[in-house]
Amino acid sequence: MIDAVTVIVPVRDGEPAVGAVDALGMALESTAAIEAVRVVLIGHAPATAATTLGDAGFADVAMVLAEAGGFAPGAWAHALATTPTVADADMVLLPASADGRDLAPRLAAHLQCPLLAGVLGIDAHRALLPRASGRALGEAPIMLPAVVTCQTGMGAAPRETSGEPVAAEALAAFSLDGASGTSAAIGPDATVLGVDEADAATMDLSEAPFIVGVGAGLGSPEAVAALADVADALDASVGATRVVTDEGWVSHDRQIGTTGVVVDPSTYVAFGISGAVQHTSGLGSPDHVISVNLDPHCPMMQVSDLAIVADAPAVVAELRRRLTDTGTGAPTGAGEEAS
Repeated sequence: MIDAVTVIVPVRDGEPAVGAVDALGMALESTAAIEAVRVVLIGHAPATAATTLGDAGFADVAMVLAEAGGFAPGAWAHALATTPTVADADMVLLPASADGRDLAPRLAAHLQCPLLAGVLGIDAHRALLPRASGRALGEAPIMLPAVVTCQTGMGAAPRETSGEPVAAEALAAFSLDGASGTSAAIGPDATVLGVDEADAATMDLSEAPFIVGVGAGLGSPEAVAALADVADALDASVGATRVVTDEGWVSHDRQIGTTGVVVDPSTYVAFGISGAVQHTSGLGSPDHVISVNLDPHCPMMQVSDLAIVADAPAVVAELRRRLTDTGTGAPTGAGEEAS
Protein backbone atom coordinates (compact mmCIF):
# COMPACT_ATOMS: atom_id res chain seq x y z
CA MET A 1 0.00 0.00 0.00
CA ILE A 2 1.36 3.41 -1.00
CA ASP A 3 0.20 5.81 1.70
CA ALA A 4 2.09 8.96 0.72
CA VAL A 5 3.38 10.09 -2.68
CA THR A 6 5.32 13.29 -3.29
CA VAL A 7 5.67 14.56 -6.85
CA ILE A 8 8.63 16.88 -7.43
CA VAL A 9 8.32 19.17 -10.45
CA PRO A 10 11.37 21.21 -11.53
CA VAL A 11 10.38 24.71 -12.66
CA ARG A 12 12.22 27.07 -15.00
CA ASP A 13 10.96 30.67 -15.21
CA GLY A 14 7.47 29.65 -14.11
CA GLU A 15 7.19 26.73 -16.55
CA PRO A 16 6.74 23.25 -15.02
CA ALA A 17 8.95 20.52 -16.47
CA VAL A 18 7.66 18.60 -19.46
CA GLY A 19 5.78 15.55 -18.21
CA ALA A 20 4.61 17.15 -14.95
CA VAL A 21 0.98 16.36 -15.76
CA ASP A 22 1.90 12.75 -16.56
CA ALA A 23 3.73 12.40 -13.23
CA LEU A 24 0.76 13.83 -11.36
CA GLY A 25 -1.61 11.49 -13.14
CA MET A 26 0.55 8.49 -12.27
CA ALA A 27 0.77 9.60 -8.64
CA LEU A 28 -3.00 9.81 -8.34
CA GLU A 29 -3.39 6.37 -9.92
CA SER A 30 -0.90 4.79 -7.51
CA THR A 31 -2.71 5.70 -4.31
CA ALA A 32 -6.33 5.46 -3.22
CA ALA A 33 -6.78 8.99 -1.85
CA ILE A 34 -5.99 12.38 -3.35
CA GLU A 35 -5.06 13.52 0.18
CA ALA A 36 -2.05 11.18 0.00
CA VAL A 37 -0.47 13.12 -2.87
CA ARG A 38 1.70 16.22 -2.42
CA VAL A 39 3.38 18.25 -5.15
CA VAL A 40 6.60 20.17 -4.62
CA LEU A 41 7.30 22.80 -7.27
CA ILE A 42 10.95 23.83 -7.10
CA GLY A 43 12.82 26.41 -9.13
CA HIS A 44 12.18 29.94 -10.33
CA ALA A 45 8.59 31.28 -10.00
CA PRO A 46 6.94 28.05 -8.77
CA ALA A 47 3.68 29.91 -8.02
CA THR A 48 3.20 30.50 -11.75
CA ALA A 49 3.78 26.79 -12.42
CA ALA A 50 1.22 25.93 -9.72
CA THR A 51 -1.38 27.96 -11.61
CA THR A 52 -0.52 26.11 -14.83
CA LEU A 53 -0.97 22.70 -13.18
CA GLY A 54 -4.18 23.87 -11.53
CA ASP A 55 -5.58 24.88 -14.91
CA ALA A 56 -4.60 21.42 -16.23
CA GLY A 57 -6.99 19.78 -13.75
CA PHE A 58 -4.93 19.47 -10.57
CA ALA A 59 -6.16 22.46 -8.57
CA ASP A 60 -7.39 20.11 -5.82
CA VAL A 61 -3.94 18.59 -5.23
CA ALA A 62 -1.91 20.01 -2.35
CA MET A 63 1.04 21.98 -3.71
CA VAL A 64 4.00 23.44 -1.87
CA LEU A 65 6.33 25.98 -3.43
CA ALA A 66 10.11 26.01 -3.14
CA GLU A 67 11.56 29.19 -4.61
CA ALA A 68 15.08 28.06 -5.49
CA GLY A 69 16.18 30.22 -8.41
CA GLY A 70 18.16 28.67 -11.26
CA PHE A 71 18.58 24.93 -11.78
CA ALA A 72 21.01 23.37 -9.28
CA PRO A 73 20.19 19.65 -8.94
CA GLY A 74 22.85 18.92 -6.32
CA ALA A 75 21.71 21.70 -4.00
CA TRP A 76 18.04 20.95 -4.65
CA ALA A 77 18.44 17.25 -3.87
CA HIS A 78 20.35 18.00 -0.67
CA ALA A 79 17.70 20.45 0.54
CA LEU A 80 14.69 18.37 -0.52
CA ALA A 81 16.00 15.20 1.14
CA THR A 82 15.84 16.93 4.54
CA THR A 83 12.29 18.19 3.98
CA PRO A 84 9.58 16.05 5.66
CA THR A 85 7.28 16.36 2.63
CA VAL A 86 9.91 14.45 0.66
CA ALA A 87 11.78 12.43 3.29
CA ASP A 88 8.61 10.90 4.78
CA ALA A 89 7.02 9.88 1.44
CA ASP A 90 6.66 6.24 0.47
CA MET A 91 7.38 7.23 -3.12
CA VAL A 92 8.93 10.32 -4.68
CA LEU A 93 7.88 10.75 -8.30
CA LEU A 94 9.45 13.07 -10.88
CA PRO A 95 8.86 13.58 -14.60
CA ALA A 96 11.56 11.96 -16.75
CA SER A 97 12.32 15.31 -18.38
CA ALA A 98 15.91 16.48 -18.69
CA ASP A 99 15.77 18.28 -15.33
CA GLY A 100 13.88 15.42 -13.68
CA ARG A 101 16.48 12.91 -14.87
CA ASP A 102 19.26 15.09 -13.43
CA LEU A 103 17.57 15.56 -10.08
CA ALA A 104 16.17 12.07 -9.43
CA PRO A 105 19.41 10.04 -9.00
CA ARG A 106 20.92 12.70 -6.74
CA LEU A 107 17.79 12.68 -4.62
CA ALA A 108 17.76 8.87 -4.44
CA ALA A 109 21.37 8.94 -3.25
CA HIS A 110 20.56 11.41 -0.48
CA LEU A 111 17.47 9.44 0.57
CA GLN A 112 19.42 6.15 0.29
CA CYS A 113 16.64 4.45 -1.61
CA PRO A 114 16.35 2.77 -5.03
CA LEU A 115 15.69 4.65 -8.27
CA LEU A 116 13.36 3.37 -11.00
CA ALA A 117 13.83 5.36 -14.21
CA GLY A 118 11.42 5.93 -17.11
CA VAL A 119 8.48 4.07 -15.56
CA LEU A 120 5.35 3.61 -17.69
CA GLY A 121 3.04 2.41 -14.91
CA ILE A 122 3.21 1.67 -11.21
CA ASP A 123 1.41 0.20 -8.21
CA ALA A 124 2.38 -0.74 -4.66
CA HIS A 125 4.27 -3.85 -5.77
CA ARG A 126 5.64 -3.41 -9.27
CA ALA A 127 6.66 -0.95 -11.95
CA LEU A 128 6.21 -1.29 -15.72
CA LEU A 129 9.45 -0.39 -17.50
CA PRO A 130 10.59 -0.26 -21.16
CA ARG A 131 13.20 -2.86 -22.11
CA ALA A 132 15.36 -3.57 -25.17
CA SER A 133 15.49 0.09 -26.24
CA GLY A 134 11.72 0.39 -25.95
CA ARG A 135 10.92 -2.70 -28.02
CA ALA A 136 9.57 -4.64 -25.03
CA LEU A 137 7.95 -4.05 -21.66
CA GLY A 138 9.13 -5.54 -18.41
CA GLU A 139 8.21 -5.50 -14.74
CA ALA A 140 10.36 -4.69 -11.73
CA PRO A 141 9.44 -5.15 -8.06
CA ILE A 142 9.24 -2.02 -5.94
CA MET A 143 10.89 -1.73 -2.55
CA LEU A 144 9.51 1.30 -0.73
CA PRO A 145 10.57 3.99 -0.21
CA ALA A 146 11.66 4.65 -3.78
CA VAL A 147 12.38 7.48 -6.21
CA VAL A 148 10.67 7.06 -9.58
CA THR A 149 10.82 9.00 -12.84
CA CYS A 150 7.69 8.88 -14.98
CA GLN A 151 8.04 8.59 -18.75
CA THR A 152 7.06 11.91 -20.34
CA GLY A 153 4.36 12.09 -22.98
CA MET A 154 2.14 9.42 -21.40
CA GLY A 155 -0.89 11.64 -21.99
CA ALA A 156 -2.54 11.63 -18.57
CA ALA A 157 -6.31 11.59 -18.92
CA PRO A 158 -8.03 14.97 -18.39
CA ARG A 159 -9.71 15.21 -15.00
CA GLU A 160 -12.15 17.46 -13.23
CA THR A 161 -11.07 18.77 -9.84
CA SER A 162 -12.88 17.37 -6.83
CA GLY A 163 -14.00 20.00 -4.35
CA GLU A 164 -12.54 23.46 -3.85
CA PRO A 165 -9.07 24.38 -5.14
CA VAL A 166 -6.28 23.91 -2.62
CA ALA A 167 -4.14 26.97 -1.97
CA ALA A 168 -0.44 26.44 -2.63
CA GLU A 169 1.86 27.11 0.30
CA ALA A 170 5.54 27.98 0.57
CA LEU A 171 7.73 25.08 1.66
CA ALA A 172 8.58 25.78 5.27
CA ALA A 173 12.24 26.28 6.23
CA PHE A 174 13.46 25.57 2.72
CA SER A 175 17.06 26.61 2.18
CA LEU A 176 19.73 26.02 -0.42
CA ASP A 177 22.93 26.01 1.59
CA GLY A 178 25.78 25.68 -0.86
CA ALA A 179 23.52 26.28 -3.86
CA SER A 180 26.32 27.96 -5.75
CA GLY A 181 29.43 25.89 -6.24
CA THR A 182 29.99 22.76 -4.19
CA SER A 183 30.02 21.56 -0.61
CA ALA A 184 30.93 18.29 1.07
CA ALA A 185 27.25 17.39 1.48
CA ILE A 186 26.21 18.32 -2.04
CA GLY A 187 29.24 17.28 -4.06
CA PRO A 188 29.89 18.68 -7.55
CA ASP A 189 26.82 20.48 -8.86
CA ALA A 190 25.67 21.41 -12.34
CA THR A 191 26.49 24.88 -13.60
CA VAL A 192 24.21 26.41 -16.22
CA LEU A 193 26.36 28.20 -18.80
CA GLY A 194 23.47 29.13 -21.07
CA VAL A 195 20.10 27.99 -22.34
CA ASP A 196 19.64 27.51 -26.08
CA GLU A 197 16.31 27.63 -27.87
CA ALA A 198 15.03 24.16 -28.72
CA ASP A 199 15.63 23.04 -32.32
CA ALA A 200 12.51 21.32 -33.62
CA ALA A 201 14.60 19.12 -35.92
CA THR A 202 16.64 17.58 -33.11
CA MET A 203 14.64 18.04 -29.89
CA ASP A 204 13.33 15.03 -27.99
CA LEU A 205 10.03 14.02 -29.60
CA SER A 206 8.45 13.55 -26.18
CA GLU A 207 8.84 17.31 -25.65
CA ALA A 208 7.84 18.46 -29.16
CA PRO A 209 4.68 20.59 -29.33
CA PHE A 210 4.19 20.26 -33.12
CA ILE A 211 4.92 17.00 -34.95
CA VAL A 212 4.46 15.92 -38.56
CA GLY A 213 4.26 12.15 -38.92
CA VAL A 214 5.76 10.09 -41.75
CA GLY A 215 3.96 6.94 -42.88
CA ALA A 216 4.78 4.40 -45.56
CA GLY A 217 2.10 6.05 -47.67
CA LEU A 218 4.64 8.73 -48.61
CA GLY A 219 6.12 6.05 -50.83
CA SER A 220 9.78 7.05 -51.06
CA PRO A 221 12.71 8.55 -49.15
CA GLU A 222 12.58 11.52 -51.55
CA ALA A 223 9.05 12.35 -50.39
CA VAL A 224 10.20 11.98 -46.77
CA ALA A 225 13.00 14.47 -47.44
CA ALA A 226 10.45 16.87 -48.92
CA LEU A 227 8.34 16.53 -45.76
CA ALA A 228 11.42 17.37 -43.68
CA ASP A 229 11.64 20.66 -45.63
CA VAL A 230 7.97 21.31 -44.85
CA ALA A 231 8.55 20.56 -41.17
CA ASP A 232 11.51 22.94 -41.09
CA ALA A 233 9.42 25.70 -42.61
CA LEU A 234 6.68 25.12 -40.02
CA ASP A 235 9.14 24.78 -37.11
CA ALA A 236 7.79 21.27 -36.54
CA SER A 237 9.50 18.03 -35.51
CA VAL A 238 9.42 14.90 -37.67
CA GLY A 239 8.15 11.60 -36.29
CA ALA A 240 7.51 8.31 -38.06
CA THR A 241 5.90 4.89 -37.91
CA ARG A 242 7.89 1.73 -37.35
CA VAL A 243 7.62 0.67 -41.00
CA VAL A 244 9.29 3.91 -42.06
CA THR A 245 12.13 3.64 -39.53
CA ASP A 246 12.68 -0.02 -40.44
CA GLU A 247 13.05 1.07 -44.08
CA GLY A 248 15.73 3.52 -42.97
CA TRP A 249 13.91 6.59 -44.29
CA VAL A 250 13.87 8.12 -40.80
CA SER A 251 16.12 7.28 -37.85
CA HIS A 252 14.74 4.98 -35.13
CA ASP A 253 14.90 7.68 -32.47
CA ARG A 254 12.05 9.44 -34.34
CA GLN A 255 9.74 6.42 -34.17
CA ILE A 256 6.41 7.13 -32.44
CA GLY A 257 4.46 4.40 -30.69
CA THR A 258 4.53 1.72 -28.03
CA THR A 259 7.85 0.43 -29.40
CA GLY A 260 9.26 3.91 -29.91
CA VAL A 261 8.77 7.33 -28.32
CA VAL A 262 5.57 8.23 -26.51
CA VAL A 263 4.65 11.79 -27.48
CA ASP A 264 1.98 14.32 -26.50
CA PRO A 265 2.12 17.24 -28.94
CA SER A 266 -0.35 20.07 -29.21
CA THR A 267 -0.68 19.41 -32.95
CA TYR A 268 -0.03 16.21 -34.91
CA VAL A 269 -0.22 16.02 -38.71
CA ALA A 270 -0.06 12.49 -40.17
CA PHE A 271 0.96 11.95 -43.79
CA GLY A 272 0.25 8.51 -45.27
CA ILE A 273 -0.25 6.85 -41.87
CA SER A 274 -2.97 4.22 -41.56
CA GLY A 275 -3.04 4.44 -37.77
CA ALA A 276 -2.14 1.02 -36.38
CA VAL A 277 -2.79 0.84 -32.65
CA GLN A 278 0.96 0.49 -31.95
CA HIS A 279 1.36 3.98 -33.41
CA THR A 280 -1.78 5.77 -32.19
CA SER A 281 -1.36 4.52 -28.61
CA GLY A 282 1.91 6.47 -28.47
CA LEU A 283 0.36 9.80 -29.54
CA GLY A 284 -0.85 10.98 -26.14
CA SER A 285 -3.76 13.43 -26.36
CA PRO A 286 -3.00 16.07 -29.02
CA ASP A 287 -5.25 19.12 -29.11
CA HIS A 288 -5.38 18.92 -32.91
CA VAL A 289 -4.93 15.90 -35.21
CA ILE A 290 -4.83 16.24 -39.01
CA SER A 291 -4.48 13.27 -41.34
CA VAL A 292 -3.78 13.07 -45.07
CA ASN A 293 -4.52 9.68 -46.63
CA LEU A 294 -6.17 8.08 -49.66
CA ASP A 295 -8.15 5.71 -47.44
CA PRO A 296 -10.99 7.63 -45.75
CA HIS A 297 -11.78 4.66 -43.51
CA CYS A 298 -8.35 3.97 -42.02
CA PRO A 299 -8.02 4.34 -38.21
CA MET A 300 -5.85 7.46 -38.41
CA MET A 301 -8.54 9.30 -40.34
CA GLN A 302 -11.17 8.24 -37.82
CA VAL A 303 -9.33 9.81 -34.87
CA SER A 304 -8.51 13.04 -36.73
CA ASP A 305 -10.11 16.44 -36.24
CA LEU A 306 -9.47 17.13 -39.92
CA ALA A 307 -9.25 14.21 -42.37
CA ILE A 308 -8.03 15.06 -45.87
CA VAL A 309 -8.64 12.39 -48.52
CA ALA A 310 -5.74 13.01 -50.89
CA ASP A 311 -2.45 11.60 -52.15
CA ALA A 312 -0.05 12.31 -49.27
CA PRO A 313 3.11 12.71 -51.42
CA ALA A 314 1.28 15.16 -53.70
CA VAL A 315 0.11 17.20 -50.70
CA VAL A 316 3.64 17.25 -49.31
CA ALA A 317 5.03 18.39 -52.66
CA GLU A 318 2.52 21.23 -52.86
CA LEU A 319 3.17 22.27 -49.26
CA ARG A 320 6.88 22.28 -49.97
CA ARG A 321 6.37 24.44 -53.06
CA ARG A 322 4.28 26.95 -51.12
CA LEU A 323 6.37 27.06 -47.95
CA THR A 324 9.91 26.88 -49.28
CA ASP A 325 12.02 27.99 -52.20
CA THR A 326 13.89 24.68 -52.49
CA GLY A 327 12.44 23.67 -55.82
CA THR A 328 9.23 22.41 -57.34
CA GLY A 329 8.61 19.63 -54.81
CA ALA A 330 9.08 15.92 -54.40
CA PRO A 331 7.72 13.15 -56.60
CA THR A 332 4.09 12.32 -55.93
CA GLY A 333 4.85 8.62 -55.44
CA ALA A 334 2.42 5.74 -55.36
CA GLY A 335 -0.02 7.18 -52.86
CA GLU A 336 -0.07 4.10 -50.60
CA GLU A 337 -2.09 4.38 -47.44
CA ALA A 338 -0.36 1.71 -45.32
CA SER A 339 1.77 2.73 -42.40
